[in-house]
Amino acid sequence: MSRIVYDFNPVERFVCGTVGEPGERSFFIQARTGSRITSVGLEKIQAAALGDRVGAILREIKRGNPLVGYSRLGVDTEPLEQPIFEEFRVGVIGLSFVTDSEMVLVELQCATPADSDEEELVDDDEEEAPDLLRVSLTLAQADAFAKRTAAVVGAGRLPCPFCGIPIDNTGHLCPRANGYRR
Repeated sequence: MSRIVYDFNPVERFVCGTVGEPGERSFFIQARTGSRITSVGLEKIQAAALGDRVGAILREIKRGNPLVGYSRLGVDTEPLEQPIFEEFRVGVIGLSFVTDSEMVLVELQCATPADSDEEELVDDDEEEAPDLLRVSLTLAQADAFAKRTAAVVGAGRLPCPFCGIPIDNTGHLCPRANGYRR
């Protein structure tokens, strides 16, 4: 089966979102240009790391060249666009800054089977390579993505003030209280 590359350059909307209740949420990255929408699934920790790293790249760009500026986009609080069809689960994540176009390039590669030792992005010319979502973001879009991702990741269950374990709506058995419910 040949590789599918979902390329969004330019992208109109690139967001992280969830489906489900806190504690049982599924995380998705969704890219849209016009009527073309691609959604990929990922783990919460991957979403948090991607949002953090995009924010770090923006800080590095600003530190390296203080004259680089971009306008701030409004906060995108809209839900993921329906229907959500997961093209693949994310395995390897690539992130870079293209200086010529001043764009942040995000590459999300399909997870490979557990028996494979594939831990890096595969070149486009390889026929049997895993599927790939490639998105080019302006600095303003990257900033909006980082902020929304931090908000989405942080919107989960509140931690117990005693043990730090997330509390369900029904409470939890707190190990610091010898298993009594809090």
